Amino acid sequence: MKCVDLSIPLGIGTPAWPTYEPLQMKYFKRLAPNGANGQILTHSNHVGTHLDGEIHFWTPGKDIAGLQLNEFLYGEGVIVDLSDCVEDYSVCTSKMIEERAEVKEGDILIINTGYHRYGWDQPTADEMAYMVKHPGPDREFAEWAKRKKIRWIGVDCGSADHPMNTMIRTWMPRQAKEADRYFREHYGKSLEEYFSDDKYQLMHLEMFNHHIIHAECMGGDMDLLSNQRCTIGCFPWRLVDGESCICRIVAFVDDDRHTKLMAEKAKYQLTKWGDLAAAKVPK
Repeated sequence: MKCVDLSIPLGIGTPAWPTYEPLQMKYFKRLAPNGANGQILTHSNHVGTHLDGEIHFWTPGKDIAGLQLNEFLYGEGVIVDLSDCVEDYSVCTSKMIEERAEVKEGDILIINTGYHRYGWDQPTADEMAYMVKHPGPDREFAEWAKRKKIRWIGVDCGSADHPMNTMIRTWMPRQAKEADRYFREHYGKSLEEYFSDDKYQLMHLEMFNHHIIHAECMGGDMDLLSNQRCTIGCFPWRLVDGESCICRIVAFVDDDRHTKLMAEKAKYQLTKWGDLAAAKVPK
């Protein structure tokens, strides 16, 4: 078995979720004269590829250390590519998911919106699109995920919720007006009508108490596995009292399949960190 990385690089340039503490890193000693290099990092739990834990939004929920490795964080799943049917501010539905791949009860579900192409590590980086304009689900999707008993969900953008169903709607009034026009044109409702107060941040508030949590800001080589099933593992720290955690997420595939995937990857330009450039520009 070999790994396909589904995580983004983590550095001081990696944007945290808006208003959250970004990664800061400094040396507290150097090889000369101390005999070793040593660094101190400070950051929130919501920078780079990270797993939102139950207690992030649900007080009696599990901390990160309480999430079982084999029974929960690691298992069978599917990576579904919605990049052909979503755009700025659009709504993701369960129908879009099931039209593109088989989703089994108890799966880990990774959603490729295509918006990781706007991540900070990409040649097409656009932080506004990545954090403020990406697509997201509504309550229909959330209820479907509960019926499917989805184990956990991963997304390749700033939040598993639609950005205009978070505080971003208040923080970014010009973009909220833009989104309102989009919703009126495409869904026949104003933004406020579509995402009313009783639906606020539903992917967090209405899912974590059902033990369905999610990872955000995924990327890496996920485009190689579009609409494919594989074994997926999420590896946060064993963080006692952690409400969320930076993590590494990978897909496990057999050696022959990995060889084929890497041959496909070799056809395209890579980022400076060696990931497939999400725009998939041929060499």
